Amino acid sequence: MSVTLRQMEVLVAVVDEGSFGAAADSLQMSQSAVSHSLATLESAAGAPLVTRTPTILSTDLGEAILAHARRVLASARALDATILGHRGAVAVGTIRLAAGVTASHRLVPELLIRWRAELPGLDVRLFEGSDDELEAWLESGAVDAAVLVDPDPPAHGAVILAHDDFRAVLRSDHPLAQEARINLADLAEDPLLTSTSGCEPQITTLHAMAGSNYAPAQRVHETSTLLGMIAAGLGVAIMPALALTMLPENLVMIELEQYLERTLVFTGPAERPWHPSVERMRDIAKSPAAILSIVP
Repeated sequence: MSVTLRQMEVLVAVVDEGSFGAAADSLQMSQSAVSHSLATLESAAGAPLVTRTPTILSTDLGEAILAHARRVLASARALDATILGHRGAVAVGTIRLAAGVTASHRLVPELLIRWRAELPGLDVRLFEGSDDELEAWLESGAVDAAVLVDPDPPAHGAVILAHDDFRAVLRSDHPLAQEARINLADLAEDPLLTSTSGCEPQITTLHAMAGSNYAPAQRVHETSTLLGMIAAGLGVAIMPALALTMLPENLVMIELEQYLERTLVFTGPAERPWHPSVERMRDIAKSPAAILSIVP
């Protein structure tokens, strides 16, 4: 069988957009052309690749083909950009950037301003996910670049954007809210609230450093939900320092005696060549003006 790039684009778009109509809009094709392209691919594969009702979901075979299609399409985009760059073309098109919640809130907006000013033809699309999702998205080809936390080892060419540490987040009327620094063990009687979107391994490590048992009272996904629960007096949390600007007025962030640092890194994929525009974004991100403005 011979699979075309267009067929792979259609499969990815149908699954990601969740409907044939939305996929047609994103690919600037007619809906009938999208349906025909996917049907041709399914005929060649000998089995359905997506379920069409009640919602669009990939089948097991479709999921396996998607994994290859995303990587092939990412490499094809990078190849096209390399050829165009050799011919002197400016950076154009779309770059998909993945980042976690605190990086998206604190680091990425300032970088987007720099990239827009210096690469005006480039459209950088942000995809926000948990720490566990980011690296998988990057290596699968779902995104072209990412801001990762403590990658081990970092990909060749990656650059450090910022360092921060983990701190306690309390209500401003908490008995320890006026302290300059507290021991994590001092919060043992407070219900611990944690987010499943990232940082749990580091928070577990901090409890081990303090000789305390890690036993969260509540685990939620959204950071906004976590902050709302703290503000309501339902518990305390441990969060990275970059989250400081996300806190509402009735919450405070206090340094911990147990110091644990994390490093946020801008990177392309580790297992395949980077998109040329990602390399240009990297060079802008590591410039002194950018670094000095975003370090907490």
